[in-house]
Amino acid sequence: MVRGQNPMQTNSAQIKDHDVSNIPESHSVFVERFFGSFHWMEFACGCGAAFVNIGITYPIYKMIFRQILHDVPITSAFSQLRHEGLMFLYRGMFPPLAQKTISLSIMFGVFDGTRRYLVDDYYMNPYKAKIIAGIAAGTVETVLLPFERVQTLLAHSKYHEHFANTQHAFKYVLEHHGFKELYRGIVPVLWRNGPSNALFFILREEASTHLPQRTSASTKAAQEFMSGAIIGASVSTLFYPLNVIKVAMQSDMGHASESMLQSLMKIYRERGNSIAHFYRGCGFNTARSFVSWGVMNAAYENLKKLMSPSICIDNSN
Repeated sequence: MVRGQNPMQTNSAQIKDHDVSNIPESHSVFVERFFGSFHWMEFACGCGAAFVNIGITYPIYKMIFRQILHDVPITSAFSQLRHEGLMFLYRGMFPPLAQKTISLSIMFGVFDGTRRYLVDDYYMNPYKAKIIAGIAAGTVETVLLPFERVQTLLAHSKYHEHFANTQHAFKYVLEHHGFKELYRGIVPVLWRNGPSNALFFILREEASTHLPQRTSASTKAAQEFMSGAIIGASVSTLFYPLNVIKVAMQSDMGHASESMLQSLMKIYRERGNSIAHFYRGCGFNTARSFVSWGVMNAAYENLKKLMSPSICIDNSN
């Protein structure tokens, strides 16, 4: 220490120097390690799997939507679509195509990256890490809710004369009702996305660990389809009432949005005070989810193998 220098000043200067030198370094290490846990391949495979799936299942979705909205049997929903004609069958497909490709990209990519970071850097219990990663992925996915909002408006028959296409619907909602209107129904979506993602990934990886290891490419693809189909359909059925509430909230426009609880009670009263009516269309939804998640799981796994044929994929952590 220099003669005459105050010891407190010396210590203060040393602490300041220590802070300046170490904090930026630790912050940069955190950023590097966190984002280094995310692999571009997970995002790309999720996106490709969604693209394959939407082209196959969109007409089925529209029949389920009509059942949910109008509380009618499948035959009536099918008659509505047949009467409207082929031109309207794929109307509103762009929002779910855009939403699902980005959504599944986020779902697989954010889940995998978050789980890797929690397990590798914090040595967290694998199941706890999967729950947190699933909820994180589902919450991030909610950013894409405007696509679901516009999809609902375009699929609703009462808005056929109002909106020419997806772009027109977005423009109309923003100009007349504001940005907030695009996020109508966000609460049931949050309750749906996070827990359902966590449950899906836990069951999917348990199936991957415990099912027999197939050597034939065809039997392995069939097993991947069946495991994804059964898990996806089961999770979708469990959370189906939240979709009913979401559709009911998003089918209106221009007035103050009801709360999730208000919508739930309103639906309950309108449907004869019957909980069973919350599952109107659920059977067809389960069938659609069976096909949809089976296709997505098989497509995801095969895209992953195609993109990295020399890498052994291990999701058992």
